[in-house]
Amino acid sequence: MTVFLPRTAVLTGGLAVAALALSACGAAPDNASTSADGKSAATATSAADLGGLDALVKAAKKEGTLHAIALPRDWANYGALIDGFQKKYGIKIDVENPDGSSQDEINAVTSRKGQDRAPDVLDLGSSFALSAAKQGLLASYKVASFGDIPTAQKDPQARWYNDYGGYVSIGCDAKRVKVCPTTFKDLLKPQYKGQVALNGNPTKSGSAFGGVYAAALANGGSFDDIQPGLDFFAKLKKNGNYTPVESTPATVEKGETPISIDWDYLNAGYADEFKSKGLDWKVAIPTDGQYAQYYSQAINKDAPHPAAARLWQEYLYSAEGQNVWLKGYARPALMTAMDTAGTLDKTAAAKLPAVSGTPSFPTEAQQDKAKTVLAQGWGKAVSG
Repeated sequence: MTVFLPRTAVLTGGLAVAALALSACGAAPDNASTSADGKSAATATSAADLGGLDALVKAAKKEGTLHAIALPRDWANYGALIDGFQKKYGIKIDVENPDGSSQDEINAVTSRKGQDRAPDVLDLGSSFALSAAKQGLLASYKVASFGDIPTAQKDPQARWYNDYGGYVSIGCDAKRVKVCPTTFKDLLKPQYKGQVALNGNPTKSGSAFGGVYAAALANGGSFDDIQPGLDFFAKLKKNGNYTPVESTPATVEKGETPISIDWDYLNAGYADEFKSKGLDWKVAIPTDGQYAQYYSQAINKDAPHPAAARLWQEYLYSAEGQNVWLKGYARPALMTAMDTAGTLDKTAAAKLPAVSGTPSFPTEAQQDKAKTVLAQGWGKAVSG
């Protein structure tokens, strides 16, 4: 079964929430960015509400800044997206805590409400996007291409919509590991002692959560039953193969995490990056646990720079932005529509790992249940 959930979820990274604590400074922002006719960007539900895209661009340039959080430059080609937006519009993007998690993002929104240092935009795992919408934290805004986003991958109220995604994969340092694993079953072999890592804590990280869900599917589980995935990692820990070191490009280079369960677009990107450093990084999508996930974009309802926030979304969901994801080995949400329209980068698309099967999506209830099971059992499964 192939499964799509959606980046960093309550399930990402796991940097200290303390780093996001309220500071004494930061007055309430004047977020009433307006167009020439006095319309407010803070309440605009589409570019048309401000008089069109040109008016939105003008209002965003007047703000001059976009506050983002938890956007690593080496994650799904975010570096190129950030640089492209800044060059195109002359608007500076400040990225805080680039290796942070989806939960860190939500914490920043709630703790900094009314401050000019609050994040304008969010990149969230789908379960976190659902949670943020429930909490009333997200603005309703329809990008120009909203109608082309598959129905199952967007909120009907346009508070969030999926943007890019990929499959859980196994990355392996072929110079340190004699035979690289290609399935979850392989990971249990004794030769991988102390070598298998996740990219984060699955109770905070979308990528790590995806790894546990994929393991569940590989071991008789389902969207309704993630417990077999927990049991798998408990077994991996018991036999000494699991390492609690959270994998990053730095830990891979140091040899601390020679086998990393992560999204295929990240592992594929690392393979390109590591080539120049003499590291042979192999990538395999496990055939016994195909699980895919999209990440969602959203706008902070109280964004200090509401026009820039909305323009950022328009850029990400333009053909230009979607093809940048593709060049980073991620599958853009508008891929099918762009292929039909003839705007898809066919060369970049051809480089994606071939995967068979039709993607399925867990329901909100299934995601909530899985998160509860993980919250209650993950620590016990990998402790000791």
